[in-house]
Amino acid sequence: MLNASKSPSAPARPAEPLRQPADRLSDRLALRLGALIESGKLAPGDRLPTEQQLAATHGVSRTVVREAVHQLKSRALVASRQGSGVYVVPRPHHQPLVFDPSVLESVDAVVHVVEVRRVLEGEIAALAAERATRAQVATLRRALKGIDAAVSSGGDGVAEDLAFHHAIGEATGNPQFKQLLGFLEQYLREAMRITRGNEARRQDFMEEVQREHHAIVEAIAARDPVAARQHALRHIARGRQRLAEGGVLPLSGKTTNKTPKERR
Repeated sequence: MLNASKSPSAPARPAEPLRQPADRLSDRLALRLGALIESGKLAPGDRLPTEQQLAATHGVSRTVVREAVHQLKSRALVASRQGSGVYVVPRPHHQPLVFDPSVLESVDAVVHVVEVRRVLEGEIAALAAERATRAQVATLRRALKGIDAAVSSGGDGVAEDLAFHHAIGEATGNPQFKQLLGFLEQYLREAMRITRGNEARRQDFMEEVQREHHAIVEAIAARDPVAARQHALRHIARGRQRLAEGGVLPLSGKTTNKTPKERR
């Protein structure tokens, strides 16, 4: 369908248009095209369809296409040839990290992102409790106020919530966590939009999330890695449970708001 090098003048068959809500359609288009390259449907040496063809095929603007192609270039998946177009390049020995783009398309797949967060964020919070400076703790407190201010002004608080979790990552003193969280943001943003939208419908949910965030920060400030880990894990587990209680995900008899350690 998209191998323009084999029939460059053939009109592109419309794909399923990219839909809102999405923070950036270019992220979604880049993931879709990247998946075609990773699967071999677009092979090394193939020329991408023109900007106009891609825009028509995926139902987006040419600006979105340019931004998506720029992302593919930054991941070393494609390269421009002057006067000729954009081509898929041979795959490098060291492959860039990429997730299945379906995590941006399905509410059910939010659970997969929640599981990734659970694995990461408990240990990140524990390391932050061991290493955070006073300035970094102050940054975390400001980030909490930023979430509250965003919600009070009618926003969803997604950007501010992401900034809060990034600040915890920075407080570990390990720059690789910042890099990893930066990569995950394109997936976490949509999952967080769903969870925060669900929580905004109930005052008790919003108050519970606020208490959980504050508990994480206080444990980090107290330099208590055990408590920081437990509070971070509880926050993720309760987020999953709130989705079920709000009707976004199916209720399960096995769900619990206890951390793995508490269940033993």
